[in-house]
Amino acid sequence: MKGSKTVNLTSGNVWKCLILYSLPLFGSAIVQQLYSLVDLLVVGNFATDGALAVDAVGNATIIINVLLAFALGANGGCSVIIAKHFGAGDNKKVRETVNTALISFAVLCAFIMTAGFSFGSLLLKALSVHGSYFKDCLTYLYIYVGSLPFVFLYNLGCGICSALGDSKTPFIFLVVSSVLNVGLDLLFVAVFHMDVAGAAWATLISQAISCVLTVFVLVRKLKSIRTEEKPKIFDKRILKDLTITSIPIILQQSFVSVGNFFVGKRINSLGEDATTGFTTAFKVVCMANMGVGSMTNGLANFCSQNKAAGHYDRIKKGYLAVLLYALATNALFLTLFVSLPEPLTKIFIQKDKLTADALKYSVQFLTVVSSFLPVVCVKIVSDGAVRGCGGNLGFTVSTFTDLILRVILVYVLTGAGWGFKGVSWAWAIGWSISMFIAIGFWLFTVKRFPKPAAEEISTETADETAEETQEEQPQETDAL
Repeated sequence: MKGSKTVNLTSGNVWKCLILYSLPLFGSAIVQQLYSLVDLLVVGNFATDGALAVDAVGNATIIINVLLAFALGANGGCSVIIAKHFGAGDNKKVRETVNTALISFAVLCAFIMTAGFSFGSLLLKALSVHGSYFKDCLTYLYIYVGSLPFVFLYNLGCGICSALGDSKTPFIFLVVSSVLNVGLDLLFVAVFHMDVAGAAWATLISQAISCVLTVFVLVRKLKSIRTEEKPKIFDKRILKDLTITSIPIILQQSFVSVGNFFVGKRINSLGEDATTGFTTAFKVVCMANMGVGSMTNGLANFCSQNKAAGHYDRIKKGYLAVLLYALATNALFLTLFVSLPEPLTKIFIQKDKLTADALKYSVQFLTVVSSFLPVVCVKIVSDGAVRGCGGNLGFTVSTFTDLILRVILVYVLTGAGWGFKGVSWAWAIGWSISMFIAIGFWLFTVKRFPKPAAEEISTETADETAEETQEEQPQETDAL
């Protein structure tokens, strides 16, 4: 049977290469978001008190994202480093990077699990979680913390596969586990009435299965990457490279999570209706941005491979291709969210359990924030291209500007008489300003690209014409 492929992103038609490579990444992000959305959908409609159950899942997720921030950031850095070595044809470094990352992630996972179990209750209290759903929130948090080894391994495996050009295999396994998650959610919550705990256990089991399948394929894929010398099990220099590359992403992920922590604390102070409305609407909006973010991760790997190979013209074309793909996708989400804000909210919470104020807040957030999806789309794609080209400073500045502005504006606007409306406009203003910063750093990055010689330009143009005429696919090598 034909196995999964590793794809060299440094050759073939750029537009076809990226659409074939990015679509599974986009699908994976959407499916991952469905994990949380299905939890909200099921507990909102079948739990004893749907609205409070939604609040419990939403607040626990804020803490979970704080715990995951370091691992997800390190994952992104690992992916870029592996893509760079793979693009340069250095298989030994690819294997050594994977080995070093796996060991580092195991240590990091143990540390984060310890922190989660030790300080989970304190973090929820600091978040101003209301006593009416504190117990459910803590239960969901602890069960999810117990699933972190599966979450870490799955995400690391996906990052490695994507860096090697295979974005399809993790997507297939994720779809399988997501279908299982839906079934288990309904079984545990609707049939066995386990409420919030049932949703957490369904997620844990589904993620465990997805992790096992992905790791199985990853092991076989790595065996197919031949090296003349035996790769090291652990390399301190590679760990240093991973750390330097990962720090900006780790800071970005952690600051976003910490920022959401303070935003969540402020929204909780506005009352349970505000918490319910924001939690529901924010999850829906995240589906659009996570899809674009996943395509951007693919762009970062694309840029890293092509920079290592010296194909700078492909990087510029790749940026344009992903930007147009992402804008088209977000246009569909924008139309859906602005046209159907009330039905989307009512999907997740039973009508008799949804207050008029909670519905109003959700509709308000969806309507205002969705209108700015194209803005944040440009920002996210520009950040990804800069990160893939090694511009960690630009990526960090753009992200921190967005985050700091949103946190400050949430407190300023809600306290200046805007009420919950201030939350929506804090997002819109933060995205808008940081978009211009991200574009500026991308233009600066392009300006620093080496200028090819005249004969190289001529050869490149001829090669591209031949590629388009023959409609070449990205070069592929069987990995199994």
